[in-house]
Amino acid sequence: MAKINTVLIALVLIVVVFLASTIVSPVLVVAEDATEGNGIDMAATFSLTGFEWIYPGNSVNAQGQTLHNVYADYPDDPYGAARDIMSYTYHVTPHIIISVNNDAAASIFGGSIIDDIRANDGYNGYAGNDKVSGTMDRGDAVGTAMAQNGINVFEIPIQFLMGNIGIHFA
Repeated sequence: MAKINTVLIALVLIVVVFLASTIVSPVLVVAEDATEGNGIDMAATFSLTGFEWIYPGNSVNAQGQTLHNVYADYPDDPYGAARDIMSYTYHVTPHIIISVNNDAAASIFGGSIIDDIRANDGYNGYAGNDKVSGTMDRGDAVGTAMAQNGINVFEIPIQFLMGNIGIHFA
């Protein structure tokens, strides 16, 4: 009986340490776009300190490979590669990566969300070099489109169960 209690305590401690480490590191949310060859079209980090948009084309590893092309460059371990790219570019190491595909985005934010983001990005003055130039960036385009369309929170668990939202540990 004492051995069982010791094992249970050890398991609980391992889970607590794992959860504590993931709480202090950001969660990486990636928007997968199947219309562009399964690339990551947009990303964001979410942590206790807030929410920050990440442009995948500007996120690179030591070899210069981008987060946008992580599925093509690392088909066997795209989420491990995404973690490494985030560590190299932004000096943060996400342990949890949430992937959202086009179907989930359309169900949660409305069927026109992708077109609305592209319209904001390309035509409504949001395209720019974000924090470097001080102009609006794609993150602003995404945020504006999400705010305009609203969010259907009831679709989140449904899309998760359908496999359109995935949780990956890296």
